[in-house]
Amino acid sequence: MDDTAARAAPGPLNVNSLRWKIAALVALAACGVALGIGVLVHRSTFDRSLALGRERATAALLPIVDAYRRTGSTGGTFAADAAPPAALTRQVRRSDQMATWYDDGNPEVPWMWAAQRVDGRVLAAQVDMGADLRSLRALDRHIVMASLAALAVVVPLAALAAELPNRRLRRVARTARRIAAGDLDARTSGRGHDRAGSVAGGRRGDEISEIAATVDLMADSLRDRLLSERRFTADVAHELRTPLMGLVTAAGLLPESEATDLVRDRVGALRALVENLLEISRLDAGVERADLARVPLGEVVEESVARTGLPARVTDAGAAMTETDPRRLDRIVANLVINAHRHGRAPVEVAVEGTSVVVRDHGPGFPDAVLDGGPQRFRTGAAERGHGHGLGLTIALGQARVIGATLTFANAPDGGAVATLRLPVPHPAGAHATDHTNG
Repeated sequence: MDDTAARAAPGPLNVNSLRWKIAALVALAACGVALGIGVLVHRSTFDRSLALGRERATAALLPIVDAYRRTGSTGGTFAADAAPPAALTRQVRRSDQMATWYDDGNPEVPWMWAAQRVDGRVLAAQVDMGADLRSLRALDRHIVMASLAALAVVVPLAALAAELPNRRLRRVARTARRIAAGDLDARTSGRGHDRAGSVAGGRRGDEISEIAATVDLMADSLRDRLLSERRFTADVAHELRTPLMGLVTAAGLLPESEATDLVRDRVGALRALVENLLEISRLDAGVERADLARVPLGEVVEESVARTGLPARVTDAGAAMTETDPRRLDRIVANLVINAHRHGRAPVEVAVEGTSVVVRDHGPGFPDAVLDGGPQRFRTGAAERGHGHGLGLTIALGQARVIGATLTFANAPDGGAVATLRLPVPHPAGAHATDHTNG
């Protein structure tokens, strides 16, 4: 995986990953369930405590009422010499029925009152509810601790359970990135057509399996189309070569005239196009091999620029001996210089330093399509970059791969297109030259 793909892949601590989103969702759901159950248990326990308090207060009031009716005495009516709440007194005075009242004016020492009017007098009894309140608070603490303990177990388990689908999705994403980078043999399952056929045949797994199979099917389709395109390009180039040779011969036999010059020029352009198509077909087929030799990089570049017949300023800032295929290097440099003149503006500068060759023009620069996805055949990228078939940069990029070099495209900050060819560092003397061949 390249650096870009590595940066795109989410790490285990990435909070935006699906694993942690699932874990957060499970945690929220668990908190919601714990809160709902906690509130339900708290309310149910509190209501039960009030019911028991009412029973106890009523039981404490009944002997007082019986004693008052028998003896008319009010002794021991009020516990702790306290008077009943005014609201309870008003409620009892409106009715002869017994009534109860929960007094939580003091949160630490709540009371449950029971009162009844007998012969115009309000008799009352109170029961301490402090023990019930403390028991309720202890229950709340136990619910909170149990909920936290459950979360401490559930959240890691949810993260672990989410890791399996997350890992499968990452594998699908890695495969998609490899396919986008040009590796059309990459597959999520390693079974290629078998996996894709499971979708077409109706044998479906889960959603991730369907996504993986669809990615494999897409890769198969892209590979087949690309191979078909390459075969078509090679077949067309080969089929055109025979009649083209006849055209070249016939053009050479024409009498000299302005029309003859025009015909020869167009035939020459057609011949160059066919030769470029044949070269691309060989590069696509992977049959090209580099014939490496130790050469002075600066001299080879100067000779390549001179053979183009186009003006370009060459600067040699300490270029050393390098091991490469001089014929393919010449092809790369010539294509870059021709492309700079065709699509850019003068002056064209070629800088050689170490094992790098930089070709720059002062035109509008490379279009975004070339910067993002690299050059594509029969596409120049933008109308303002002039005419052409889009084959020069494609051939240069393919030849660079053959000799083990890297070719990158960028735009200068002050304007102009910049193509940088980086040759591999020469290996020590005595090593095999075939180490740098790129099959």
